[in-house]
Amino acid sequence: MAQETDEVDRIVGAWGVQRPDLDFSPLEVLSRVARLSRHLDIARKEAFRRSDIESWEWDVLSALRRAGVPYQLSPKQLLQQTLVSSGTMTNRIDRLVGRRFVRREADPDDGRSVLVTLTEEGRVRVDAAITRLVDAEALLLDTLSRGDRERLAVLLRKLSLGFDA
Repeated sequence: MAQETDEVDRIVGAWGVQRPDLDFSPLEVLSRVARLSRHLDIARKEAFRRSDIESWEWDVLSALRRAGVPYQLSPKQLLQQTLVSSGTMTNRIDRLVGRRFVRREADPDDGRSVLVTLTEEGRVRVDAAITRLVDAEALLLDTLSRGDRERLAVLLRKLSLGFDA
C-alpha cells in the first residue's frame, strides 16, 4: 500500500530534483509544523471568537485562572507569564477592567501595590474559551491515536527544550 503524500512531500520532492546536493529532511519536519501552526491559529481564533474574547485577553485571563483561587496575580507576575512590556500590560488590564473581566485590588501585604483579580464574568469567559480550545485542538489531532499523540508530545517537548534553555 502506497504512503499518502502531502504538499510538503511534493515541495521537497521538487527541490530534491533541483538541488540533489541538499538534505531536505529539516523541511520535511518544520514545513509541516509551520503549516499545522496556521491551522492551529485558525482554530484558536475561532474558539476565542466564540467565547467573545481576543487572544491577548486569553493570555491574561488564562494566567489568572491557572493561578487558582482567588485568581489573583500582580501586574509583574502577569508580565512574566505573558512576555509583554509594562505599558502593554497596563493597557491590557485597563481594557479588561473596562469589560469587567478583571478588577484591581489593593495588595493586603503591600499597600503600594495592586493585584489583578479575575471576576466571575472573566472566569466564565475563560472557562468557556478553554473548553472550546481543547475541543478544537482535539479535532486537529483526531487522526492520531492516543499513543501517537503521546509520542509526538515527547518529541516536540525534546525539540522545544532546546529553545527554552
